[in-house]
Amino acid sequence: MRILIIGGTKFIGPHVARQFVQCGHDVLLYHRGETEADLPKSILHVRSPFAALPVLNFPHELLAESFDAIVHMIAMGEADSRAAMKAFRGRAERIVALSSGDVYRAYGRLTGTEPGPTEEGLLHEGSPLRSVLYPYRKQAKSVEDWVYDYEKVLVEREILGHHELPGVILRLPKVYGRDNNADLATVYGFRKQPQWRWTHGYVENVAAAVVLAATHPAASGRIYNVGEASTPTVAERLVGLPPSSIPDNEGEQYNFAQDIAYDTSRIRSELGYAEHISYAEGLRRTLGRPTDQ
Repeated sequence: MRILIIGGTKFIGPHVARQFVQCGHDVLLYHRGETEADLPKSILHVRSPFAALPVLNFPHELLAESFDAIVHMIAMGEADSRAAMKAFRGRAERIVALSSGDVYRAYGRLTGTEPGPTEEGLLHEGSPLRSVLYPYRKQAKSVEDWVYDYEKVLVEREILGHHELPGVILRLPKVYGRDNNADLATVYGFRKQPQWRWTHGYVENVAAAVVLAATHPAASGRIYNVGEASTPTVAERLVGLPPSSIPDNEGEQYNFAQDIAYDTSRIRSELGYAEHISYAEGLRRTLGRPTDQ
C-alpha cells in the first residue's frame, strides 16, 4: 500500500512510519522539515511551511498523486480536517485521523465544563460526547494560536462526513514513551487520587493501532478506542513503579469521581488488535530502568 502521513516526525509518528515500512508499505511523509526523525531511508519526504499547524494547504506534488491510505497525525479542528477531506477526495481510499478521549462528555464532567452526574463504567465508542466545544480555548495565547480552534469533536464530524473518502477515527489514550511523558507524570502526579482511572497506552502499541486502522479492510467508517485492555487505578500503577519526586498535580480542580477509562474491545474484536509490547516492557523502555512488573 501507498501511505501518506500528515505530520509524523514527533513522538507517535516515527513509530507509525517505521511500522508501516516493516509491514512492506511505501510511506510518504508531509511535514515542515523542522524536526527530522531517525527513519528508514525508503521513506519519502515532502517538506513545506504549509505543513505547520493548522494544515490548511497541500503542495501540488501531493495533490497530483493518489494513496491507498492517509494518516492525519495532526488534525486539530474543523478547518484543517475539512481541508484534508477536500484535498484528497478521489485521491485516496481511506483517511485515518487521531482523536482523543477528551471528546467524551465524561471528560467535561471531569473538568467541570459539562453539568450533570458522574458517568459510571467504561467509555465505549457510543458514549455521549461533549456538548461544550473548544475545551482548551482559555489556554490559547491568541486567536491565531492553534489551541484556540482545537476541537476533536469537530475533527471526527469532518473525517466521517464524506462517503467519497471513508474515514477512520482513533480515540487515543494518554500515550507514554521515551520521547513524551517519559517521567510518567500522568501517573505520579495523581498519587493523591489512588482510585482514579485514566487509560494509558505505550507509544509503540498505539502506533500499531494506527497502522492497523489504515490497512485493515473492516476499519473504514469506524471509530475505535485505543489503549489498555484493562485500566488500572493510580494506586495499582504505582505499586510497580519506582519512587519519583514528580510533584502532585494540584493546579487543576477535577472531579476525580469521574474516571476516563476506555472500553477497547471493539478494535480488538473487529481488527484483531493486541499489544505488541507488554505493559511491563513498555514501562521499562519508557523509564530506562527496571520496574517490579
